[in-house]
Amino acid sequence: MPFAVYVLGLAVFAQGTSEFMLSGLVTGIADDLHVSLSAAGLLTSAFAVGMVVGAPLMSLLCRRWPRRRALVGFLTVFVAVHVVGALTTHYPVLLATRVVGALANAGFWAVALATAVSMVEPGLRARATSVVVGGVTLACIVGVPGGALLGERWGWRAAFWAVAVVSLPALAALVRMVPEQAPVERGTGALGELRVLRDGRLRMTLLVCALVQGATFCTFTYLAPLATEVGGIGEGWVPGVLALFGVGSFVGVTVGGRYADGHPTAYLTAAMLALTTGWAVLALTAGHPVAALVFVFVQGALAFGTGIALISRVMTRAAEAPTLAGGFATAAFNVGATVGPWAGGLALSSGLGFRSPVWVSALMMAVALPAVLIPAVAAVTTARRGDRDEGRVPTP
Repeated sequence: MPFAVYVLGLAVFAQGTSEFMLSGLVTGIADDLHVSLSAAGLLTSAFAVGMVVGAPLMSLLCRRWPRRRALVGFLTVFVAVHVVGALTTHYPVLLATRVVGALANAGFWAVALATAVSMVEPGLRARATSVVVGGVTLACIVGVPGGALLGERWGWRAAFWAVAVVSLPALAALVRMVPEQAPVERGTGALGELRVLRDGRLRMTLLVCALVQGATFCTFTYLAPLATEVGGIGEGWVPGVLALFGVGSFVGVTVGGRYADGHPTAYLTAAMLALTTGWAVLALTAGHPVAALVFVFVQGALAFGTGIALISRVMTRAAEAPTLAGGFATAAFNVGATVGPWAGGLALSSGLGFRSPVWVSALMMAVALPAVLIPAVAAVTTARRGDRDEGRVPTP
């Protein structure tokens, strides 16, 4: 695996930390800038919306830029807005930095995915993708708790400074390690490149990706009350439960990247079935702490392992426009990350209990499952029919 792929993962680690760390900083931001908690929470929503809108928009904008130049440009903007965010005393300025940072993050993601798969052999594409996405899982395990700790000891601005500082080694390494590749998307206009969306299989894969991520973040967002109110786990252990999910997700992207390359259809089918079943089992066993903890780890691994296979499939089915494919995959991921918590919150507010977000996750997976199972069964049936036809002796 080229070292430059790991550099991309380091940059994604810094950006993933920024995306999720505000959950532990909103109180400090609200107090310091004299705004309400809901206004501080809007900073997270602004980042999510910026990612959803920015992923396809930025991938279209940079489709003809040399990839190293695009990566360095997006990461430089990302560092700059965090410096501004750490210095500002005005809420509107901080809100603007979150939007601009999200746009830069979305553009980086789109180019990074295309760059990673272009630097390896076709049989290693899912593994390269897993290294890049692994940066997000490490952010959940190390970056987000670290940001919260910095915010608690030295204020929320320290977390913003830390994200900027961690990004600098990645920025320097990008300049040295990533080749100045010309983009594949050249010779046609933006509308011509958007024709990849005519592929119904690609659109279905993007929908499945959004549903899988929606199911993941639906439960993850409300994992703390599930653990304490249903599982009887003490509040002091909640960070450990969240970290356990993060460790599982890291294992999932590592293992998934290896197996998804060799047998993509079989792996994706098995992972989707296991993930769907696992959410239902977690909902049923959430009242038993040991079983719940086991399935928190397992579901983290299955969710992100499945996500790797889906992103790899998107990149393969839109191979003629890889940067756009990276943008589509990023947008689908963030649509799921936005809709999932909303759906889980709706179930909770309807009085369905603390297990209800997990059942919503299982339902979302059940909706997505036929889109993977039906083509897989059809492919197996066709292959067996072909084997029988080859073995048939023609009648003279």
